[in-house]
Amino acid sequence: MNNSNENKSDKHYLGHRKRLRDKLTQSGIENLQDYEIVELLLTFSIPQRDVKPIAKELLKKFGSIGGIFDASPDELTAIPYVKDKTVELVAFIKAVSAIYRKEKATERPVTETLSGITSYCIEKFGDKKEEEFYVIHLDSRFSLMQRESSYPGREFHFSGTIDRAVVYPRKIMEDAIKSKAYALVIAHNHPNGSLQPSDYDIKLTRALDLAAKSLGLILYDHLIVTSSSYFSFRENRLL
Repeated sequence: MNNSNENKSDKHYLGHRKRLRDKLTQSGIENLQDYEIVELLLTFSIPQRDVKPIAKELLKKFGSIGGIFDASPDELTAIPYVKDKTVELVAFIKAVSAIYRKEKATERPVTETLSGITSYCIEKFGDKKEEEFYVIHLDSRFSLMQRESSYPGREFHFSGTIDRAVVYPRKIMEDAIKSKAYALVIAHNHPNGSLQPSDYDIKLTRALDLAAKSLGLILYDHLIVTSSSYFSFRENRLL
């Protein structure tokens, strides 16, 4: 009898999970506490355990849901019971979210709104620990080009160190011409969290702008992104 009661007690989380899902369905995610959202996430990767303490420990460690998603695999797995399945789930959600952002960004030209492309860049590489430099091609309507070989995943880009990505203007222009782009948006992240353009950023932008004009292309904007915001050279009249 005691063993039966203990088994029921041990699996109390099963009913709790159903109540959480019902709450999500009936009231929407905005009515869930942050730890409840993390709990629901963990139910997909940790099937046989009460995940509430784990959810609260993750939030305590990383400060927010965004902090959890920005954490490295090693940082996540340092939390007890968080294993590879949870790390893979977090990475998968981030990747799908970036695809969604890019598809939304194709719906309206960047001349009407930057929100789509900035959201995509923030989602795609704003939280990277090393600097990455992306070149995004636009068609004659200033909409994102849906490149057959890579859409919607990877654009033409350079990877670098924590404070600089080495950029080759000639390769950028060659790839733009090959792809029959009409205009370009360049974007890179600042791992230090600062949105202030460096002297190198400004000089590079001017050089790429001149190179683009000489080939009949338009450098529409240069975006600097972090995990939560962006800086536009065009909006700040630097381009």
